[in-house]
Amino acid sequence: MAEKKSMSMSHKRRMANIATYVILSVISIIWILPFVFLVFQSFRVETTGIVNYVFPQKWGFDNYVYLFSANTNFLQWYFNTFIIALFVCVLQTIMQFMMAYTLSRFRFKLRKPLMNVMLVLGMFPGFLTMIVLYQVLKTIGLTGDNAVPGLILVSVASSGMGYYVSKGFLDTLPKSLDEAALVDGATRMQIFYKVILPLCKPILIYTILTSFMGPWGDYIFASVIALGSETGLNVAAGLYTWLSPAMISDNFTHFCAGGVIVAIPVMVLFMFLQKYYVEGVTGGAVKG
Repeated sequence: MAEKKSMSMSHKRRMANIATYVILSVISIIWILPFVFLVFQSFRVETTGIVNYVFPQKWGFDNYVYLFSANTNFLQWYFNTFIIALFVCVLQTIMQFMMAYTLSRFRFKLRKPLMNVMLVLGMFPGFLTMIVLYQVLKTIGLTGDNAVPGLILVSVASSGMGYYVSKGFLDTLPKSLDEAALVDGATRMQIFYKVILPLCKPILIYTILTSFMGPWGDYIFASVIALGSETGLNVAAGLYTWLSPAMISDNFTHFCAGGVIVAIPVMVLFMFLQKYYVEGVTGGAVKG
C-alpha cells in the first residue's frame, strides 16, 4: 500500500515537472521570437522597409555597414550611451553601496524615518518629475547637445534611494566581523574595504549590472532631455527616430541591425556574470 502511494506521488510529481517545463518552454519561445525576428531582419538586404515575411530573400551585412558609415549618427549615439552607462554604473554603485552599508551597520536617531521617507519617495515613478527636471537642466545648459552630462546627473542624483537589495545582503553578514576588526584596531574605512567588500562580490556585481542596464536602455528621459538635438541622443532614442513615418521605409532594417548591436554588450555581461547576479538577487532578498 505504501509502495503504491509512493509510486502515485512520484508519478504526480513527474507529471507536474513535465507540465512546468512545457509551460516554461512555451514562454521562452514567445519571449525570444521578437529577438529572432530582429536578427533575421537585420540581415535582410533586398529592401530596407517593413515586409510581411520573416526570412530574408537575400542575406548580407549591408545594414551593419550602414550603421558605421558617415551617413548616420549611430556611432555618436552609441558612444553617448556608453559614456552615460559607464559613469552612472560607477557612481550609482558607490552611492548605493555606501548608503546600504550606513543603514545596515550604523544606528542613529533618524535612521528609520530616513528609510521610510526614501521608501515612500521610491514608490513614485521617476518620469513624474520629467518636466521639472527638464526645466532645471535646461536652465543650467544640460539639455540638447549637452544632454549626456544631464542624463548622468539625473540618473546618479537619487541613486542612494536604491539601497534596498544591497542592504538586505549586508544584513546577512554577521556584525561580529565588524566588532572583531574593531578590536584588532581597524578603522571603519578599513573594515568597509578589507572585511565587508570582499564578502559582497555577488551584490556588487548585481548592483553594477542593474546600474549599467538602466541608462543603457533608457528612452523616456533621453528623448526628452536631448529634445531637438541629433548628436545629444542616446542609442535608444536615436534608433527610435528611424521608426517615424517619414523614415521607417528607408531605415527599418537599419533599426533592426542597431537593436542587435545594442543588445550584445548586455547579453555578454549576463552570460559571464549570471552566477553572481542570481546570488546577489537571492542574497539581497534575505532580511537579517
